[in-house]
Amino acid sequence: MSRFAVGKMKTTVTGRKDQRVGYKYSMVVSVTEYHRRIDALNTEELRKLCRRLKITTREETSLRQNPTSKPDLEPETFWPNLSEKSELLQTDQIEKLAKNLPPRTVGYPWTLIYSTAKHGMSLKTLYRSMTGVDTPMLLVIKDSDGQLFGALASEPFKVSDCFYGTGETFLFTFYPEFKIFKWTGDNMFFIKGDMDSLAFGGGGGEIGLWLDGDLYHGRSHACKTFDNCILSKKEDFYVQDIEIWAFE
Repeated sequence: MSRFAVGKMKTTVTGRKDQRVGYKYSMVVSVTEYHRRIDALNTEELRKLCRRLKITTREETSLRQNPTSKPDLEPETFWPNLSEKSELLQTDQIEKLAKNLPPRTVGYPWTLIYSTAKHGMSLKTLYRSMTGVDTPMLLVIKDSDGQLFGALASEPFKVSDCFYGTGETFLFTFYPEFKIFKWTGDNMFFIKGDMDSLAFGGGGGEIGLWLDGDLYHGRSHACKTFDNCILSKKEDFYVQDIEIWAFE
């Protein structure tokens, strides 16, 4: 298996020849793991990585050339085009979520795949709406207390015998303030779906976010997969509305 080694070479100069003192490895990962880690980074993290590696982005170059102007890439990067108006998310909430989405979603419009207002409250209908779609899914829930929370799934929802998904998956809440709960690396319990429920996260006997087959009753607990707090006001909640957005 091909592997990447990341580190720094220390040298000393003696006359015309460079003498190698030693090579210090800081990380060795497989090619598959390298790409997985890159895919799991969000836009903000990629910018931080660029700064550490001293990579100048196009917007930084533009800002240096014209310090009085704001980067023209910011609105394009963080403000997506929606196929229709969201009935649940406000403008600032959309912007906050957009900043934390996987890089492979950037530049694609948000397409409303499923909403309880249009399609009714049925997990079976939700699964059917995933047909022919192959992008991450943004699940937004509004409960009977008026709180907004949900999950970003790395792939479309489906009936499965076991957990599926990747480290791109995360949980989020806007209560009492906006927070993102990313994969801790503790386990691989990302997404699990059957005809009676849809679940995110696990470990220690607790599920991060759970919805029943009628998409009416839900539950949220702290779990090891995402090290999240309870997403809603109470552990048990009742769903008022749901929206699911794809990126295509």
